[in-house]
Amino acid sequence: MKKKSINNHTILLLITVGLFIILYGAGYISYGVIETKGFEKLQTFLDILRTNAALICIACGMTCVMLTGGIDISVGSLVAMDCMILAVGMEYQEISPTLLVPFVLLIGIVFGAVMGYLIGYLDIQPFIVTMAGMFFARGMTAMICTDQVNIAKSNWFKDLAAIKVYMPFDIGAVVNKRGVKMVPYVNVAVLIALVVVILVFLMLRYTRTGRSMYAVGGSHTSAALMGLNVKRTKMITYILSSFLCSIGGICYCMNTMCGTTTQALGLEMKAISSAVIGGTLLTGGVGNVFGSFVGVLINGTIQSIVSFNADLTRLGGTVPNVVSAFLLFLFIMLQAVFAKLRERKQG
Repeated sequence: MKKKSINNHTILLLITVGLFIILYGAGYISYGVIETKGFEKLQTFLDILRTNAALICIACGMTCVMLTGGIDISVGSLVAMDCMILAVGMEYQEISPTLLVPFVLLIGIVFGAVMGYLIGYLDIQPFIVTMAGMFFARGMTAMICTDQVNIAKSNWFKDLAAIKVYMPFDIGAVVNKRGVKMVPYVNVAVLIALVVVILVFLMLRYTRTGRSMYAVGGSHTSAALMGLNVKRTKMITYILSSFLCSIGGICYCMNTMCGTTTQALGLEMKAISSAVIGGTLLTGGVGNVFGSFVGVLINGTIQSIVSFNADLTRLGGTVPNVVSAFLLFLFIMLQAVFAKLRERKQG
C-alpha cells in the first residue's frame, strides 16, 4: 500500500499551530518563568479567548467567504452598528434584549442577503460590494447616535455578560497573596464562540452547502459543470458570514457594554489575517475554521505579550499590528510558494 503524503495545506496548518506554540511558549518563559508576571496562569490563556470571542465568530464567517474566493470587508462596521443598536435600544428606548438580540441577528441576515445577491446573482466584485456595505453600516452607526452609549439600565444583558463559567474540578486554580483561591473562568461570549467554531466546522465538513463552498472556491466553472448552483452558494455564504458577524457583534457588546461610532475599527483586517494565517487560501477552495481559530489565538497571543511588556505597551496597538502584518505577508508568501510547487509537480 502507498503511504499517504502530507499535502501543502496540512503543512500550512501545522506551521500555524507550531507558530502559536512558539509564541505562547515565548510569552510563558519571558513573563511566566523569568519574570513572574502571571503569563503562566491558565486565566491568561482564557482571557485571550474572552477578549477575542467576537473575532472568533467573525473569522469563521470570513473563512467561509474566502473559501468561495470572495472577501468581506464590511464586518467591522456591521459589528459597530450591532453594538450601537443594542446600546441605544436598551439604554435610551428601554427595549428588552430578548427583542433586540433577534433583531440584530435578523439585520445580519438581511445585510448578508443584499450583498450576497449583488455578488452572486449580479456578479459584482465582492470587494466593491462589501466596501459599500462597510460605508453603509458605519454611516448608519453614526446616524443612530454619535455619542458613546454605555449599557447600564438593562440588568438582563449585564447579568448575562457578567456570568462566569468556572473551570471544572478547579483546573488551573491558584491562591493569591490574600490566600483566596482563584479558579479560572470564561464568560458566555467564549462559549458562544466555541459553539460557532464547532458548528461551522461540521457544516463545512459534512453538509452539501459546505462542500459546495469548497467546490465554488476551487473553480466556478467546474462547480457549475458538477451541477452546483454557484450563485446561490455565494449568496448563502455571505448571509452566513453576516449572520456570524452579528453573533460576533453581540459578543463584542457583551465585552465592551457600550456602543460607539469608532468600535471595531480594523476588525475586518484581523479576521482576514486570522483566516490567512490559519491556512485559508486567498484564491479560495482551501481552508478550515480550526486553522482560523488558531490564527485568532496567534493574534491574541501577540496582543497579550505586548500588554505584559511596559515598553511595548507605550506604543499602543502599533506592535501587534506590525507583527500581524508581517505574519500575514509571510503566510501569503508561503501560499504562493506552495502553489508554484504544486503547479510544477502537476506540470
